Amino acid sequence: MTPEIFAALTTFALVTVITPGPNNLMLMTSGANFGLRRSLPHMFGIGLGFPAMVLMVGMGVTRLFDLWPASYTVLKILSVAYMLYLAWKIAHAAAPKDAQAGGRPLSFLQAAAFQWVNPKAWSMALSAITLYAAGRDVFAVLWVAGAYVMCSILSTTSWTLLGQQMRSILHNPARLRVFNWVMAAVLVASLVPVLMQ
Repeated sequence: MTPEIFAALTTFALVTVITPGPNNLMLMTSGANFGLRRSLPHMFGIGLGFPAMVLMVGMGVTRLFDLWPASYTVLKILSVAYMLYLAWKIAHAAAPKDAQAGGRPLSFLQAAAFQWVNPKAWSMALSAITLYAAGRDVFAVLWVAGAYVMCSILSTTSWTLLGQQMRSILHNPARLRVFNWVMAAVLVASLVPVLMQ
């Protein structure tokens, strides 16, 4: 991969991971409710789980859709159901003091597994592989996954810190409740393009 193509790939990866989407909304909410330290497993789950998904897509997992077209519908149903479940959890998240006692952010495995039912993640992975590793060359796929690891560090940290900084505004339980309900509604709204397809 030439330096020019890698620069284009890195720009593409950064723009796709740092723009609002389900992962970033959940990280901001986790930062607001649990802080940076407790959100680290969630951050690492996204930061490593999505590049792992890119590797699998680059190595041909998407052929499953060609072999069994109903699998796309199954994935869509699971995605919507899980996103609605997460929106419900976000809407009902406890205030920070209560959250420290009983609530907890997504674990590493939960966040990594979420990538497989995240419509934005599928779109990003398919686009990145199509644009920057069209021949499915192993090294090109590894470069794409590596670019996403690098850009995810910046993105996951930024969104979680943004949420953590909002804690000073959200120290009032009523404000936090409104914030969580708005974030849940935005997460549900992100499903509209998926459902319209």
